[in-house]
Amino acid sequence: MSAFFVTGAGTEIGKTFYVARRIADGRAAGERVRALKPIISGFDPENADGTDTGRLLNAMGRPTSEEDIASISPWRYIAPMSPDMAAAREGRDVPVDEIAAFCRSQIDAAAAAGETLLIEGIGGVMVPLDGTRTVLDLVSALSIPAILVGGSYLGALSHTLTALAALRARDITVERIVISETPGSDIPLSETRDTVERLASPIPVEALPYAP
Repeated sequence: MSAFFVTGAGTEIGKTFYVARRIADGRAAGERVRALKPIISGFDPENADGTDTGRLLNAMGRPTSEEDIASISPWRYIAPMSPDMAAAREGRDVPVDEIAAFCRSQIDAAAAAGETLLIEGIGGVMVPLDGTRTVLDLVSALSIPAILVGGSYLGALSHTLTALAALRARDITVERIVISETPGSDIPLSETRDTVERLASPIPVEALPYAP
C-alpha cells in the first residue's frame, strides 16, 4: 500500500489526467488503486461527468451518483475560484482540519485494504484554502509523499521549480515530478522534462504526453 498527494505547479495543469492515467495503468496491472479529490471548486452538479470528480469516478469504473461523488469529493463549491473565495460566495468555509482528518481516515482505510491511494489537490500547491492556510499546509499535515505535476508551456520551468522549492522547504518528500504536455505549446515536452530533471535531481521526472 502507498498513499500520495498529487499537487500541481498551477491550475488546469494535468493533475486529474495524470491520476486517471495512473488508475488505468494500475488496474491494468492488477493493482488496487483509488483516488480522492476532497476539495473541488467550479463543481457543476448538472454536469458532474464533466468535472474532475466525475473523471476520477469514471477512471475507477464508478457511477457519478450523488453518493459516489460525496464519497471522494465531500467539499464541493460552485464558483471556479480558489476554495476560500468560492466558499465565501456560498456563505461557507473550508474546514481544513476536518478535511485533513477525512484524508487520514482514507489513508488508513487504504492501508488496511492493501490499496494505493492518490489524493488529488486543488489548483497549485500555494492555493489558499482558508484565511491562513494553503494546499501546502494540507500536504504537510498528511505526512505522505507528494507527486508534483507541472506543464510544458512557456514559464512552466519556473513555476514547477518554485513549487518544488516550496515542498522541499516544508520537508515534504517529492516521490516524482510529472511534466504534463500543455496543448498548443511550442515548447517541446522532452526538453522541459530534461531541464526539470537536471535541476530537480535526484527526483525522477517523467513526461506525460497530451491526449484529448
